[in-house]
Amino acid sequence: MDQAALHSADGDALSPDVVLSMTVWKAVSDRYELILVTWDSGRVGQQEIERISTLIWGGLDAGGAGGSLAVSLPEACKLSDALAYSLRAKLALEPGDADLAARLRQLRAQVERISDLVKQEPANTRNDALAKHHDLDRRLIDLADRNKRGADIGGLIGPLEADAAKTERDLIVGAATRKERAADVARARTLRSELEAQGTAVRALADKAVKAVTPAPRLAVPDVTALGPVPNTPVELSQYLTRLDAVRRALGQAQAAYGAALGRRDELAQLLDAYQVKAASVAAGNEDLAELYRRGRAVIDTEPVDLARLGALVAAYQAYLEGTK
Repeated sequence: MDQAALHSADGDALSPDVVLSMTVWKAVSDRYELILVTWDSGRVGQQEIERISTLIWGGLDAGGAGGSLAVSLPEACKLSDALAYSLRAKLALEPGDADLAARLRQLRAQVERISDLVKQEPANTRNDALAKHHDLDRRLIDLADRNKRGADIGGLIGPLEADAAKTERDLIVGAATRKERAADVARARTLRSELEAQGTAVRALADKAVKAVTPAPRLAVPDVTALGPVPNTPVELSQYLTRLDAVRRALGQAQAAYGAALGRRDELAQLLDAYQVKAASVAAGNEDLAELYRRGRAVIDTEPVDLARLGALVAAYQAYLEGTK
């Protein structure tokens, strides 16, 4: 089909379909190789069986130049077949003296698969999908009857194969898209709950820092509940996820800033105590060091702690201590 497309007058128009078909086939082939390696000629245990199950039913990238779509291995196989049928019809490729009865059997199997896919459609699209399935089924029955009567159906079976392939492909893509959307909704709800809890904790940290030290950071702590409930339409959901990510980054910055302020207070207090211990062994009884330590402790014991003054006292204590060696 690739060679036929290259030599076709509509080659440029068919290129995206050829690329997509090859990409899906490659995704299936790569996953098949992973399954073979994991199977290891049957030398498998429970862990390997679970991995194989994940490889079969987990998502694999079956996207083309227009984007990616996570589908399971069985879905990707069906999608690959549907794309191949569609390309064959567009290229008007006839399998030589292929048995029309065999092609009708393949169409019957495909229409049955479409029937199964229609059952998975949501209420708002099911009627349209049912109508397409009924039309395909009606046309297939008509072709089968014509074939039994000896009529020439060579010019009719190709368009039916193309329509069936397109319908199956669209249903598979639609089902996979809904799964991704449902996963995005679940992810958004989980992230929103996590950010709500994180926001409460960061606000408590901010209140603690403002009371405990000066100067304290003055960063706004966003409230994720202000974004409202999680939407379920694609565009609004994408925008909502972007806003959630912005809230996540803002909360992280606020947490780091307020935590650093409290950490600086604790660091200076520990340094002052460490220098005082050192002074006890090298400059015991030094009244100037004792006064600096007393003043430093007085700053630490007074809220909010003046970080600038405490830092200056600790630096002075250190310098005085180094000068007494």
